[in-house]
Amino acid sequence: MKRPQLERPALLEARGVTRLYGPGKGCEDIDFRLHEGEVLGIVGESGSGKSTLLRTLCGMETPDAGRVVYHSDVERCLDGATDDGELDLYAIGEARRRALLRMEWGLVHQNPRDGLRLGVSAGANIGERLMALGDRHYGQLRAAGQDWMGRVELDPGRIDDAPRHFSGGMQQRLQIARTLVTRPRLVFMDEPTGGLDVSVQARLLDMLRTLVRELGLSVVLVTHDLAVARLLADRLMVMCRGRVVEAGLTDQILDDPQHAYTQLLVSSVLTP
Repeated sequence: MKRPQLERPALLEARGVTRLYGPGKGCEDIDFRLHEGEVLGIVGESGSGKSTLLRTLCGMETPDAGRVVYHSDVERCLDGATDDGELDLYAIGEARRRALLRMEWGLVHQNPRDGLRLGVSAGANIGERLMALGDRHYGQLRAAGQDWMGRVELDPGRIDDAPRHFSGGMQQRLQIARTLVTRPRLVFMDEPTGGLDVSVQARLLDMLRTLVRELGLSVVLVTHDLAVARLLADRLMVMCRGRVVEAGLTDQILDDPQHAYTQLLVSSVLTP
């Protein structure tokens, strides 16, 4: 059962966000509000603009038009936020955006090697995120690393092993542990199960669903896999040629799609 969305404050807003690379390439005039504790899925085929939108939302791409507004944690908000914590992502400098990713956000890449340091130990990968927030106690950092390796179903006994010796699925689990150890308020996930075997995907999805619910995470999830979207997302936005063509509750959209493109996506999944 999806979580009710009423009475939740907005955490992230896109207001007319546009990032174009040419005709039909990128995303155009995107509006939405992500609420506290909500998982928003962005779906569409390759080239639909969903990954461009994700990169723009998390500060990796500068929009051509529009605004990305984050409602920061007022108790530790960054310079540039209003008194109520509202932060215009592209009205602040790159250094402040990096600080935001370090302090309040997390990013899970499709390729875990993009989110890990392969030459240092698994424990160091997890501990670095905590150190960025000021943790310096070696024993506590190591204990947190072992705890989180267990939570993502990795052997804590391998805390001193470098992730280059892990399988792809294990590397993805480690990247998730590294991302979530600081309990970020907002997490961006870019095809988190992409490129993994079906059996590995199933276990990873079950683990992700559990962690999202236990931690009350707010998530922007990009995926081309509607099964992943159904399992994780409370709401969906369907993108085609850079625009949102349909949006609403996940079960409503997947069970009763209204737009022809969404109908095609759903039927292509259901057709043997």
